[in-house]
Amino acid sequence: MLELLDDLNRIRHEQNPAVLCIVVSSTGSTPRKAGSKMLVFKDGSIKGTVGGGAIEYQVIQDALKVLKQRVPVLKKFGLLEDLQMECGGSMEVYLEPTGTMPELIIFGGGHVGKALAGYASGLGFLTRVIDPRQEIFGGWDVPGVETIAGDYFEIINKLSFSDNTYIVIVTPKHEFDENILLACVPLQCAYLGMIGSKRKVAEIRKKAIEQHKFSPEILDKIDMPIGIPFAAETPAEIAISIVAKLIDVKNKQKNL
Repeated sequence: MLELLDDLNRIRHEQNPAVLCIVVSSTGSTPRKAGSKMLVFKDGSIKGTVGGGAIEYQVIQDALKVLKQRVPVLKKFGLLEDLQMECGGSMEVYLEPTGTMPELIIFGGGHVGKALAGYASGLGFLTRVIDPRQEIFGGWDVPGVETIAGDYFEIINKLSFSDNTYIVIVTPKHEFDENILLACVPLQCAYLGMIGSKRKVAEIRKKAIEQHKFSPEILDKIDMPIGIPFAAETPAEIAISIVAKLIDVKNKQKNL
């Protein structure tokens, strides 16, 4: 059990997607009994076993589907009827995806960025904050958050993005916000949002269409002004409106 916990912690830390498969019940003659566990990784490799042979092959195939859908399932197998295994018992196997924490990248480490990082890291987001100001992270006491001091655009080119990446733009300068947004629009991500007034958003949107040839349909997918609208005033309140939007997007995608 301790070895399995170590594996799960490492999977989470390395962001290495896997599916945990647990035999939750068995009746009759079966190759493994309740409590047997196996990890299935995205390349089809495994650690542990739920019995070998046809049952294990089928669980691996089901686990790879679960990994894509990111939704846990309970599968029931009649070994003779379903898999032509002569032992003839039955097994129930629970399959749960793990190691796929949503990644949040925050451009801007000012008051809003810092407050957002604190909220998001406590709500299951693997959080990175990027800011070129060397002094901005001095004295930060936000646990579980990676801080990166460096040029925004150099770092964008070094990062990897996926449909599990959430991007928030809250820099101290209008010019930075605009250029980061334009650099991020073509990237694969689950969410892209930028802070700003309605006037600022309208100006950036107009330039993006007229000068950079982005379609209105693509820009409509960007959350700007960012967050769930309510009468937020302080940096902490603004951060709450943003993290509420992130949670809303994440949970709606999970339930698709």
